[in-house]
Amino acid sequence: MKAELSANGTAPPLDGGSTYAPLSSVWERSDGELIEAMLAFYATIKPEPILDATYNAGRFWKGSARKVVSMDIDPRHQPMIVADNRVMAGVPSNKFGVVVYDPPHVGPQGRDKSVKRFDVDFGATMECGKGHGWSLSYLYPPFLEQAQRVLKPDGLLLAKITDMVNSHKSRWAHCDFMRMAEAAGFTVCDLIVKIRNGPMTSTKWKTAHHARKRHCFWIICRNGDCCERQLPAHRLL
Repeated sequence: MKAELSANGTAPPLDGGSTYAPLSSVWERSDGELIEAMLAFYATIKPEPILDATYNAGRFWKGSARKVVSMDIDPRHQPMIVADNRVMAGVPSNKFGVVVYDPPHVGPQGRDKSVKRFDVDFGATMECGKGHGWSLSYLYPPFLEQAQRVLKPDGLLLAKITDMVNSHKSRWAHCDFMRMAEAAGFTVCDLIVKIRNGPMTSTKWKTAHHARKRHCFWIICRNGDCCERQLPAHRLL
């Protein structure tokens, strides 16, 4: 993937090179390729080591040579760290250049029980009923506190967030995440719309009240006060 970065549209190198290479705000290729493009575009410190706080089967990293520390609450995925990302017990502070986060996007009441391994693959086990405002956004603040703790200064948090409809109402998870990230001390730098081939459907659904989503958001946050790429001191003279 690294060899294709210039074709994907990435930023100038960290040495302050002047080549302008934009990164599109809409992405129609794989998540793994997008992560690689974001690392090249936004990182102002060395991104590695990278902590994937919701590793699961490691789908983001297939074919990648990146040094990734895997964390998951489910031991069946055999992560390096078996832990709840809202606690991160034993994980040292100021250790990582990047934290990647892909939380559950649907609660158990919305899962399709006919699909094998749905709970395992997509984490559709976290409650999001009336007590949680019919939303999974309550998962974000404790994670954000831990992510800021384990990130180095100016490190990146890359979060994949999907809005959902629950209790006949749209729940704007990406808005919640950005607001909560700012409250936790992050600077929210950017938002990229990730497109998938088609909307999720089910033969059980008889009436449509909302547009079927075929996108999610990747939210880019920095553990610092500035999102702009800083030029080396010698370039400022």
